[in-house]
Amino acid sequence: MNTNKKLALLLFGAAILGSATTLLATAGVKSITGGDIYVPSKSSNVVSADDQKVVTVGSAPAVGVDFTKAAESTINSVVSIKSYATTQQADMFDPWEFFFGPGSGSRRGNSQRDAEPQAKALGSGVIISADGYIVTNNHVIDGAEKLEVTFNDNRKFNATLVGGDANTDVALLKIQAKGLTPIPFGNSDNVKVGEWVLAVGNPFGLNSTVTAGIVSAKARGLNKGNMGLESFIQHDAAVNPGNSGGALVNTNGELIGINTMIYSQTGSYAGYSFAIPSSVVKKIVTDIQQYGSVQRAVLGIQFTELDADKAREEGITATTEGVYINKVNNGSSAKEAGLRVGDVIVKLNGHDIKSGAHMLEQMSKLRPGDKVNISYYRDNKLKTTSVTLKNDQGTTSMSSKSDFTSLGCAFLPLSDSEMEQYNVQSGVKVTGITDGKFKSAGIRNGYIIYKINGRPVNSQDDVEDIYNRIMRDKDGEKVMTVSGITATGKREYRAVDLSD
Repeated sequence: MNTNKKLALLLFGAAILGSATTLLATAGVKSITGGDIYVPSKSSNVVSADDQKVVTVGSAPAVGVDFTKAAESTINSVVSIKSYATTQQADMFDPWEFFFGPGSGSRRGNSQRDAEPQAKALGSGVIISADGYIVTNNHVIDGAEKLEVTFNDNRKFNATLVGGDANTDVALLKIQAKGLTPIPFGNSDNVKVGEWVLAVGNPFGLNSTVTAGIVSAKARGLNKGNMGLESFIQHDAAVNPGNSGGALVNTNGELIGINTMIYSQTGSYAGYSFAIPSSVVKKIVTDIQQYGSVQRAVLGIQFTELDADKAREEGITATTEGVYINKVNNGSSAKEAGLRVGDVIVKLNGHDIKSGAHMLEQMSKLRPGDKVNISYYRDNKLKTTSVTLKNDQGTTSMSSKSDFTSLGCAFLPLSDSEMEQYNVQSGVKVTGITDGKFKSAGIRNGYIIYKINGRPVNSQDDVEDIYNRIMRDKDGEKVMTVSGITATGKREYRAVDLSD
């Protein structure tokens, strides 16, 4: 198939300036950080760039369906979000400013326009509390220096970022306002295929746009670069760039999802839209508010979907659905609960597990220390066990901002041309630098890292995996040895102290 005709997953960060940064913000983030690994099988129910099997049903309104009440109750609770960043932030690292301070660099003669934040991306957000909390997509606000929220009645507020999670593409903002009308959370677990839904957002900057469609599929896996969430509500309500972070609501006006992606050949709506389930959004937002970071629970397994071919190959006759355990990590919750390679998990806390997407969705709702019941087949006999979940460092403790986010930056994969330019076989580029351990070590935006502790790195996943290995090693030094390349092309080593 011609490359230009391949379907491409597109995040919605409708860029005014710097769209590439927005689109890449969540690339290469894996499922359930540092823990359970889902390896899609050839026949897995996921959509890849070359797989066009996804089918949606036309969205002509059924006779007697009234959307007006849902639209009226939600349209004023969805806002437009504009993110700003200075042009200088997107430029390469300036050694003059590094050594002699801000304003002394080679760009100091630039116009005032270049020194002020410029519009970078446009998206949507959903008011979830009367006192000003707003949920949106992480890729809408990633790298922003200033966030401006505009209401349906044209009121404007500056917003602050409470916290964000690139793995699930959820971010929480706060504005100084009271008496707002939030959208009530609905239960996405109860959503049915064929149910009518409304998408409310700001496509192409057109405020307060409402479109209707139906739920086309649930627990849709997308196999789109190992993002943390692999279970989406698929629907066919028309959404376009600018809808990112907007609401997906049922006919009662309840929030059942946050629109985050489309599947398209052109970058505009082509019938395939995907939303993060509200049950996942609610858990992420609660974690950010209570703990300052997302709490991730893991079983400590590697698994793939069971299908008819795999069942025949392994001699499994009791079921052809579920997740097949390929590996059980030592010291993990799964190991302690007696799970083994070859077991097939079919229920988690009473929820049917029919695919890898189902498994990841249910795990995304849980925290370290949670006790869950697992039903699984072993030797074609149904068994149950109870499991106390751990975090990715092997404990039941709640994590804090002192974990991976303490590095204070994100990592973008290098393109083929960049690898050729820097003469490396692997590498990531540091971006979005803020106060943190990397900045303290003298690392700045644009810095190229090709190895950490002697291991090649190609994605944020790789960096996070190395971080977690270091932190799990109780006897080892809490230091990252970074092999990097400066903006001037100089190769060097830097030691990043990870200790508190």
